[in-house]
Amino acid sequence: MSFPSDIFARMFTDKNTQLLYPKEEVPSHDVEDIVQTNLFNVMLNRRSQRRFENRDVEEWKLEMIFAAADTAPTAGGFQGFEIYHIKNQEVKNKLVLAANNQPYVNAPVVLVFCMNPDRVKLNFPPETIRKFSQQDATLAAAYSQLAAHALGLSSIWIGMLDENRIREVLGTDLFPSSILCVGYPIKMLIPKPKRNLKDLIHEI
Repeated sequence: MSFPSDIFARMFTDKNTQLLYPKEEVPSHDVEDIVQTNLFNVMLNRRSQRRFENRDVEEWKLEMIFAAADTAPTAGGFQGFEIYHIKNQEVKNKLVLAANNQPYVNAPVVLVFCMNPDRVKLNFPPETIRKFSQQDATLAAAYSQLAAHALGLSSIWIGMLDENRIREVLGTDLFPSSILCVGYPIKMLIPKPKRNLKDLIHEI
């Protein structure tokens, strides 16, 4: 794939610009909607969704989600994480079992975010580097989740994981931090009320 700047720039440049991604032509009205998306509106209206339509997500939307993950802030800019895009149905079924039998892991799009501390080239103890890598993977997943909502999709964050079982399913030594399941919602849910800011924020 190309750099996220190539993907995002496609939305702001003229038709003569030759960029590698997205692979598909993005409908102009969709581009306009995305460009006008207000970040705060996305955050306020996002809800976790456990039921998805049996419908594929367009490739260009997936690439936008991946590009968003790639722009997430990371420790030292080393990007200590990897993303596994699960397309194989048998692997999805195994992930359901590895995620406490949560059936919605079998979603149209399943992304497993894994920590890769070997990428973090900083002079700190291993436990600190691992913490950095976990934070990197978590931020990448969060950026992906917000991007998905901005693209008219919904998602569910899976944090209850059998880490070793998932490593075995994926055939990797990397530890997973989360699974993000994405798709078109059967019904768009209304946001739940959150904590009052005066109860959330503690001034010292």
